[in-house]
Amino acid sequence: ENREDMLSSKSNRLTEALEEANKLFSGVSCAREAALDAQFLVLASNLGKEKANELHSEMTAFDSLAFAEDLLTFMGINRIEENDSDSEGISGGYLPSNAWHKLGEETEKYFRRAPSFHYMLGSFKSDPPVPRQRIERQKKAAGREEKRAMPAQLKKMEESHQEATEKEVERILGLLQTHFKNDPDTPISFFDLVIDPNSFARTVENIFHVSFIIRDGFARLKLDDDKLPIIEPSKDNEGREDDRTAGARNQVVISLNHQEWK
Repeated sequence: ENREDMLSSKSNRLTEALEEANKLFSGVSCAREAALDAQFLVLASNLGKEKANELHSEMTAFDSLAFAEDLLTFMGINRIEENDSDSEGISGGYLPSNAWHKLGEETEKYFRRAPSFHYMLGSFKSDPPVPRQRIERQKKAAGREEKRAMPAQLKKMEESHQEATEKEVERILGLLQTHFKNDPDTPISFFDLVIDPNSFARTVENIFHVSFIIRDGFARLKLDDDKLPIIEPSKDNEGREDDRTAGARNQVVISLNHQEWK
């Protein structure tokens, strides 16, 4: 009784110390306090270990031999009909053929696992498929001829488009030179030259073609008194001489939307 009273008083004091420590743990502000908390945990663990060692329970210890006997009885051992195991120095009896199957069915209830399944059409064969022989067809020759003909056809289309652009540039340059020759004193408005009042797309194409004329030096742009662009053809060899001077021509970008065109 005195021993139980001592254990009870130790338990109460340890419980009080743990409750007070829980309050102190929430207010740790420096490394020294954290080290003291760790030291207290070590002391509390040692005291708990000592208390556990002093306890004596009335539980019986696990007897492996008795457990094995119970398993053999459950599996249906027959000790009357002994087999030839005595010659090997092992005393035992006769186990039925389904002994381990019976034990497995009983222990299966206490394990959570996915149930096994079986294929309805037999086992799955993992053999690789037999490679098929490739049959060469004669149609591939015709396909190659068509592929060889396509680049030539596209090249002809590109050449025809380039020729059409060059012809259009020459036509516009001829109109510009003819108009300027008939009336050299009247400036030609750039917008009057390129804008087609009936087609916005045609207007954009005209601006594109005139840009080649100015780039090659066959014509030049200037601003009149109203700060509007006018265009005039260059004189003979005048554009070529301007090419030799630094900064003779500059590239500009014209913004023209559909509303402004109207």
